[in-house]
Amino acid sequence: MQVRIIKLLIALVSIWALSYPFIYPTNSLQTAKEKLPTKQPAKPKVIEKPLHNVNLPNFAAIRDVKEKKKRFFDFIKPHVIAENKLIKQQRATVEIALMMLQADESLTKAQLKKLHTIFDYYRLDSTEISVVSLQNALEHVDVIPKELALMQAANESAWGTSRFARIGLNFFGQWCYKKGCGMVPKHRDDEAAHEVAAFQSVRDAVKSYFRNINTHGAYSELRAMRAQLRAQKLPIEATTLTPGLVAYSERGDAYVEELNDMIRHNRDYFDE
Repeated sequence: MQVRIIKLLIALVSIWALSYPFIYPTNSLQTAKEKLPTKQPAKPKVIEKPLHNVNLPNFAAIRDVKEKKKRFFDFIKPHVIAENKLIKQQRATVEIALMMLQADESLTKAQLKKLHTIFDYYRLDSTEISVVSLQNALEHVDVIPKELALMQAANESAWGTSRFARIGLNFFGQWCYKKGCGMVPKHRDDEAAHEVAAFQSVRDAVKSYFRNINTHGAYSELRAMRAQLRAQKLPIEATTLTPGLVAYSERGDAYVEELNDMIRHNRDYFDE
């Protein structure tokens, strides 16, 4: 009898053990599954379309450093040279007018029309064309050494590989402040409203850079240095003017030093 009772107890325990998970369901498996991060479908990579129709060289694909630099300079340099040529012509117009007024000669209507166009472009007051206003204009209507323009283009665009250069032909990091005027920086502060300007041609980008340097109040020191070199009949060299660009970057003096180093290390490419 005792043996039968023991066997019965063993059978009951076995039945209870087998039925326990069904009688008292556990949520351990469910909890483990819930703890696993839900795998989100990978977002398709959005390829930002250029805001221009210019066929840009793929500078990022050029692995040889010397070849990349040469290709970059060959691409930008003609536009820098062309803009300096135009500025020399504008400057000659101002210089001739100045000499005529200093000699008490009257300016022609054609001259005055050209001068008003130049003054307006450089954001100068053209109400009265006088000796003083023409002398002031000569501080603005002047060349920028190609070495300086090329190095700023290389620095600001990471040798033509930056998003702003590829998408908006902005090789000089220029900002604009009208909504939709360019590209919104990805890490722009919430309260900021600026955009990075976009251009339709490389020449437009270069022209805008020259005008910025020759008109903006932040670069008045550079223009004063250049005028002093002119007065002393000294060459206008890039490294002499770089201190006037301290406001061009938030890095200040470090930016100026970097430009000077780049100019020194890339001299062999400037006149090729």
